[in-house]
Amino acid sequence: MQPSTYFSASYREARRHFLEAARGIGAAPRAEIIPAAGPAGEELATDVLRIGPARAERVLVTICGTHGVEGYCGSGVQVGWLESGLWREVPHEGPGAIAQVLIHAINPYGFAWNRRVNEDNVDLNRNFVDFDSPLPLNAGYERLHGALCPSDWSEETVEAARVASDLFAEEQGAHGLQAAVSGGQYRHADGLFFGGERPVWSRGTLLSILSRELAGARRVAVVDYHTGLGPYGYGERIAIHRPGSAAEQRVAAWYDGDVTNPAAGTSTSAPLSGTISDGLERHFPALELGMIALEYGTEPVPEVLESLRADNWLHNHGDPATPLGREIKARVRNAFYGDTDGWKQAIWERALATQRQAVAALAEG
Repeated sequence: MQPSTYFSASYREARRHFLEAARGIGAAPRAEIIPAAGPAGEELATDVLRIGPARAERVLVTICGTHGVEGYCGSGVQVGWLESGLWREVPHEGPGAIAQVLIHAINPYGFAWNRRVNEDNVDLNRNFVDFDSPLPLNAGYERLHGALCPSDWSEETVEAARVASDLFAEEQGAHGLQAAVSGGQYRHADGLFFGGERPVWSRGTLLSILSRELAGARRVAVVDYHTGLGPYGYGERIAIHRPGSAAEQRVAAWYDGDVTNPAAGTSTSAPLSGTISDGLERHFPALELGMIALEYGTEPVPEVLESLRADNWLHNHGDPATPLGREIKARVRNAFYGDTDGWKQAIWERALATQRQAVAALAEG
């Protein structure tokens, strides 16, 4: 079967495909229903499938849809893992048993609406800060917010954003601009890469799922699927653990050194605040945790950012049902989903190699 058949054209189709694949192996996922609806009023849910023994000491966790519209990629991998029968490669019995937990569409609203953010305009991978402590201040974003998020969308405001960004990059460098824009900000609820004012539904749901599914676990490998950075179709394994930490060293060993780290300046990603990895380390301090974001390239970063700016304007000031709205939504989807057979083949091959390495690392522990 061609890997392209594992991928879907919408959240609704992706959910149906995932549930059918689970039923095909005789399993029944557990649905966590979000109190929001899709574009056609459809039910939205995070579906969780567990394969293997309860209270297993070793667990492989895969997550798709952290950034909504990026869910097409990870959903295709999860469906393919089931439909191809590769899930059977994982030992499920005996003292070396490994459980598998597939978390499909942890941000179902963003997936269904072709948005990177959730129903509150929150970037889930910036929402895992400690909200009882002072929130990070992103001074660079403060300077850029007005230009990046105008109240009207026109040639003039697009040009103004370009000029402001170019000036900032001249002063701070391209990486400084990327960090200012995408690192996370907590003051502008209508802005880009907003980390939120409190824990959102998807954060609480993910921690609840993992608290349940990791009961008894000692060693856990997490692969969180993302798109939008890097060369077209290439999967960068990004470790977001602190440089030099036991967790970072663990991940490097598991993947034979083929990992990058934003904090070390080796990744296409800027350093981020409030990541899922931060939250899991804080919530599960006793685990031997190794988490990576498997990040696949789609379009050049300026084009990806421009699509996010347009989408942000559309949902704050525009109308998705207009011709311009539909054009912007298509642009966002294209920025995060390489909907070609070649891209899907590359995604599948890298994902397969990555999950097999994760299983091998878990088996050694």
